[in-house]
Amino acid sequence: MSEQIRTISRQRSLEQQRAAKAWECVSSVKTSNYASKYGSLARSAPADIQANGLGQTLAFWRAKGYQKGKPGNNEHSRLLLDVSEWVGGRLNVGEKNELLEWICKDADVSGFRHATTEAIAFLSWVKRFAEAELIEAKGA
Repeated sequence: MSEQIRTISRQRSLEQQRAAKAWECVSSVKTSNYASKYGSLARSAPADIQANGLGQTLAFWRAKGYQKGKPGNNEHSRLLLDVSEWVGGRLNVGEKNELLEWICKDADVSGFRHATTEAIAFLSWVKRFAEAELIEAKGA
């Protein structure tokens, strides 16, 4: 098998992995009381990251989703967890949900760019599945 074909195969495999994780994330919030808000947040997430940066977007979600340093039961904390698990796992950041801390303390320019690219690629899948599977919030 040529190197080009192997590269394409790995890309498809990674896209399939992203899609599977995104499907799992969206499916797991379908019955929550914040499903439609999660869908609205997911739909704007890739653009938010491009406009504000990954670190700023994750920090905003944390500010909106956490109370007294602990994750709440809401769309912001859930999307933060979903993105952190996926991107953190891909980049071997460390423990679950440490992506924001890694960005703030340890990431170099290359790692930060890779994290941003991976987050947007993953969130593109989450966005599509949310559009298809979650009821849109009124006024969103």
